[in-house]
Amino acid sequence: MTRPLRYIPPGQLVEVTNRTFQGRYLLLPTKALRPIVIGVLGRAQRLFSMAVHGFVFASNHYHLLVSPSDAKQLAEFMAFFQSKLAREINRLYGWSGALWSDRYHSIPIDSHEATQVARLRYVVGHGVKEGLVTRAAEWPGANCVLALTEGKAIRGTWCDRTAAYRASRWGRACQPRDFEETEEVSLSPLPCWRDLPWQEIRVRVKSLVESVEREAWARHRLNHTRPIGLRRILGQRPDQRPAALKSSPRPWFHARSREGWNRMYGAYRAFVDAFRLAAEAVARGEKQARFPEGSFPPGRPFVPHQVPG
Repeated sequence: MTRPLRYIPPGQLVEVTNRTFQGRYLLLPTKALRPIVIGVLGRAQRLFSMAVHGFVFASNHYHLLVSPSDAKQLAEFMAFFQSKLAREINRLYGWSGALWSDRYHSIPIDSHEATQVARLRYVVGHGVKEGLVTRAAEWPGANCVLALTEGKAIRGTWCDRTAAYRASRWGRACQPRDFEETEEVSLSPLPCWRDLPWQEIRVRVKSLVESVEREAWARHRLNHTRPIGLRRILGQRPDQRPAALKSSPRPWFHARSREGWNRMYGAYRAFVDAFRLAAEAVARGEKQARFPEGSFPPGRPFVPHQVPG
């Protein structure tokens, strides 16, 4: 089965997610890995000027909320982020081979406030809704909860492996920390909250987190259960496979209503049809065939969106 065409309308809020190979716990939220994840994400954001609205890293998958300018910016950002993080995790855990199960999945989110807030709630509520921890802030993996609720900085560590390699080639006696730099992830408000002051945004996000925690606590009381807890979570091995993996398909879009979903799908189908017509024209030998804006024509450069005026 062929992959769907990469389709990102200009400035679209997007949820990006991916899972580790076979769902293994290669993103296990240890104290050693957390600063690495944040450092790599911060460097990728800085290099590619990506607007990041929220993120969370579970033991075997992650979720990012970002607003790329187009599909090319997202592709370059994700290629850098995933490849660098994979190399660092391989080095940390001694893992060899592929880290990711597939290419990243990008899911456009519509412009309605309810839809965007629902996806942010899903991200900041991680660990609680799954029955892993009691409070969202307790999740030890890289996440944005305290940054969005209390304004705390999100800082991690970037290691310049190229400089370290060159130093070793020159025979210099160095330690890995000699090549470490601090990187910071800067969060932007959701597009629907763009005009709100940060103080108001923090109040709203805190309310989202508290609602997730109340719902989880009610479920535990009803079912006579309790969260798994950090000891059991961190007691797992990074190369361990879960007993079962969620197999539900990822959605094409996040939309407030069926009508909104149909509009987004209709725009995507028009994009695909235009791409297919151009590809067929190229196959017939028409060198001037025009591919739709925001697409990656085979063997040709990315087609940027035209700026009005």
